[in-house]
Amino acid sequence: MDIDATFLPSSCTLPTAERPLRLAEFADLFARSASGPVRVSPTRLRLTLDDDPVVLATARDLAGRESACCSFFTFDFGDGGALTVDVPPAQATVLDGLERLAR
Repeated sequence: MDIDATFLPSSCTLPTAERPLRLAEFADLFARSASGPVRVSPTRLRLTLDDDPVVLATARDLAGRESACCSFFTFDFGDGGALTVDVPPAQATVLDGLERLAR
């Protein structure tokens, strides 16, 4: 899979060589376990993940690692596999890219 990484911000502290791998992790998680991406607002994306302990643990780990390099992300895990991703307005294009991966 060829993943477009042009939406990644220059402020990301993840080494450039690791960025395609991280994007591939998100793409794989979304392809295997996510449905119904809904853009609630320009700065909020809501998805539903499989309500499976392994999937949710994987998603939480990935969200934690992503927040460590791009601290502007807020990942909120709710009941039944609900995942909400928030970004500040200046990072809306990054959320656009994440939404494309989820579709």
